[in-house]
Amino acid sequence: MYPEMKILFTTYLPEEGFAELREHKLIIPKTPYLNREELCEQIRDAEVLVATFDYAVPAEVLAEAKSLKLVANFGVGFNNIDVAYCKAHGILVTNTPHTVTEPTAEHCFALMHTLAHRTAELDRKLRQKDPSIVFGVMNNLGVSLYGKQLGIIGMGRIGQALARRAVAAGMRIVYFNRHQLSASIEETYSAKYLSLDELLRTSDYVSLNLPYTPEVHHLINSETLQKMKSTALLINTARGAHVDEAALIEALQKGIIAGAALDVFEHEPHITEALLGLDNVVLSPHIGTGTIDGRLDMCRNVEQNISAFLDGNLDKMNIVKL
Repeated sequence: MYPEMKILFTTYLPEEGFAELREHKLIIPKTPYLNREELCEQIRDAEVLVATFDYAVPAEVLAEAKSLKLVANFGVGFNNIDVAYCKAHGILVTNTPHTVTEPTAEHCFALMHTLAHRTAELDRKLRQKDPSIVFGVMNNLGVSLYGKQLGIIGMGRIGQALARRAVAAGMRIVYFNRHQLSASIEETYSAKYLSLDELLRTSDYVSLNLPYTPEVHHLINSETLQKMKSTALLINTARGAHVDEAALIEALQKGIIAGAALDVFEHEPHITEALLGLDNVVLSPHIGTGTIDGRLDMCRNVEQNISAFLDGNLDKMNIVKL
């Protein structure tokens, strides 16, 4: 057991999510985020840092810490943290992989449905009294999910949770992964393993659900977009850097693919201006896990990681393999 420790938060999070840690010194900002100067000052004597997925913690900030033992990240991703520095200095890094699964899959499926049925576009045009919106049997048509092929790139927890929803909607599932899944998992979703090229060539919907690594930077680019159907729809709720946004915009403008739904962006929080003017794009501000239930679950998962660390139960922590 550790004595009272200073646990520093980069970002405001509800204190009720950390009830088990109240005997420790919790430094939670009252504003949405600590500024860089405040972080560098407060981190000097902190033993634990709670960072959020949208707050960068580079090496120069970590170098200010003299007692840091753990970075407990709020999110499944950890590319906001300089993990190489943490590894070199014996600092553990944890994440919250389990609590993000269902809300992210829900949002991914919702984006896919919204894009296919043109819901956001038509809602916007109705509110703006756009004269192009005319009620009629053959006007404002979208496309169905039922009977269509969904290609999932990254068939981990979130990819499988998406597949479960898609199967219920009558879709066929194909997937590309670093490794083929077991026959029993494939059977659960009637899923077929394909090469990336074959998945792109044959799928009506392509969903990105894989973690970010340098190896998959711009996985979707001008070359891979050309391999997709002209009627295909792309959904990205993973990481913005998976997609070359300039190439995607060109593909959307030229009809190389039919549409895209994006919850994440290459230069987040900046959104490339051209995306805002395209009717065949649905945009949301990185809210894949953005439900009240999901956020509190993530808080509790962070709390569990920290509590297990303080108790010396490393096997109960979601430790990131650095």
